[in-house]
Amino acid sequence: MKTRHITIPAVLLTLVFLATTASAAPYKGWRGSGGWGSGTPYNQTYNPANMETLTGEVINIEKTVPMRRMDYGIALVVKTEKETIPVHLGPGWFIERIDKPFAVGDKVEVKGSRVTFDNKPAVIAAEVKRGDNVLVLRDANGVPVWAGWGRRR
Repeated sequence: MKTRHITIPAVLLTLVFLATTASAAPYKGWRGSGGWGSGTPYNQTYNPANMETLTGEVINIEKTVPMRRMDYGIALVVKTEKETIPVHLGPGWFIERIDKPFAVGDKVEVKGSRVTFDNKPAVIAAEVKRGDNVLVLRDANGVPVWAGWGRRR
């Protein structure tokens, strides 16, 4: 009889735990990083053969959604001698956590791949240099540093 009194609450507690866990929304940063991950259509637009270096001043910092079904990302709008162009840094959940955030007026040197979204040019940054600091965002093959970020090894 005592075993039954202990078993029923334990089973009910387990069922409540499983139900709340199953109904919780999944973390968007996982499984493709909200559209910013390695195997996504967005990342496939990055081409190491189209690498270029831009030097200019940050005139705006904006949230961007380059393709449908993506979470927002952060882009620097950089004014160079030739043009004003958005430079995509990465997903908001990653970029908003860097130690030294960018600011309007920063002088930057950007290495990245020139791409086109909605018939407008943009650069997907591999690294951004500001003063003596370099923010590395992608490796030589274009794999984002946040791919697998947060996974335990």
